[in-house]
Formats: sequence, C-alpha cells, structure tokens
Amino acid sequence: MFGPQSQHGHAPRSRPQPGHVYDVAVVGAGLAGTELAWRLAHGGQDVLLVSQALDHLGTLYQPTTAGVDFPEGSVFAQVQAQVAPDTDGWTFHRHLKAEIEATSGIHLLQSTVTALDEDDDQVVLSTWEGPMLHARRVVLAVGAFLKGRLLIGDGLEEAGRLSEVAYDFLADDLASSGIWLIGAERTAAAVDGAPAYDVRFLTPAPSELDGFRVPRLNRVRMVGQCTPGEHTYASVLTDAARLAADLLGDA
Repeated sequence: MFGPQSQHGHAPRSRPQPGHVYDVAVVGAGLAGTELAWRLAHGGQDVLLVSQALDHLGTLYQPTTAGVDFPEGSVFAQVQAQVAPDTDGWTFHRHLKAEIEATSGIHLLQSTVTALDEDDDQVVLSTWEGPMLHARRVVLAVGAFLKGRLLIGDGLEEAGRLSEVAYDFLADDLASSGIWLIGAERTAAAVDGAPAYDVRFLTPAPSELDGFRVPRLNRVRMVGQCTPGEHTYASVLTDAARLAADLLGDA
C-alpha cells in the first residue's frame, strides 16, 4: 500500500496510475456526491470523487449552517457536531474537506468530466483536461450543472452556481445517448455579499430513471438535485445513503 497515513491511521488502498479502474467514480462533490463517496469508502470501495472545483466541496446554498438539520449518521451531521456552535459556512467546508481527504479509499480529483463510454466491464470517463478515467460504476451527482444557466438581474452565465462552470459537454453526451433531458429551476436567496440568482438546468425526464438507475446506461446511476423533483439537504443526503447501501449490496 502506498501514500501517507491518514489521521484515522489507515493507509490509502492504492495510488492511482493511468488506467487505474476504480470501483465507483462519483462525478460531483456537492452534498450527494460527498456523502455517497464517504459511505462507499467506509464500505471498502475504491472511490474516485471528481469535481470541477474542490474548493466548493460540500458547499451549501447558504452562508452558514444555522437552522440546517442534517440526517443523523451523515458525514455532514458529524462535521456539524465537530464545529458547533460555529455555523460559518467556510469553517464547515474546511472541516468537511479535511474529513473527506482523511478517509481511506477516496481519491479526490479536480477535473471536468465531459463524456461517458461503457464497455463490457467498466465505464470510461472523458475529461476536459484530456486524461481518461476508468470505473466499474459511475454515479452522476452534478446538482444544477447539466447545461446550467445562472441568471443575475439582466446577466446570464454558463454556470450552475456562482463562480462554478456548467457541465455542458456532459449534458450533450447524455442527450446523445438517447436520454431525454428536461428543464428545472432553482432560486438562491440574496445574502450578505452575494446577490440573489436563479439557475436553470437540465435533469433526465422521470421516465429516464428507474430509482437511481439510468436504464440506457447499465453502469451509471444518478442522485441528488440532478434528478427530477423537489430536493432538500435532508432528502439529498438520505438518497445518497440509500444509493450507497444499494451499491455496496451489489459489490
């Protein structure tokens, strides 16, 4: 085994090299993706958690954790208890990221996934930067970023959230696989130092999903806000826990 000891005393199971095949690649490190990767790694899986911006790992749609009730047993509840009574969002993020970095079995990677190609026993993930990634199963947890368009006043940005670029190429790739994508919208309220904004994005039509499964793609799952319906912090984390149990049961 390679790599430095984590704060939990366990060495990482692998040092990924080109062509390394992960058990699960999780695309998107918001609430759903972070929770899912953490649970899968604790279940013994070799997990890639890839995000366009690791500085936004687990970021909430509000500047503090005041009034947020994370489900018991989630990594978010665990970190919230560590930093209480401090509710500052940046403090929370720093502790959450440290916990994920210290979790044996998670490889954090900052990159942009643009396409998915399945073969008999794995999925090949193309990236904007060029290197291919490989995993036996893939979970898309990309939130409001599939063709995300952020509206602030009269301005329009290709983003799923302030300062975070949209997954346009990945949305196009899913559509080219025959997946019917429909429109969704979410509003973020104004807070000190940041304006209110609306974000419009795409999700698969309800008929394109069977629970978390994407029937057109045998090895791909989806979870969180990138799926149809209304979502809350609690519901997204609960869904991530359910999907982790499903994947670990199938492993």
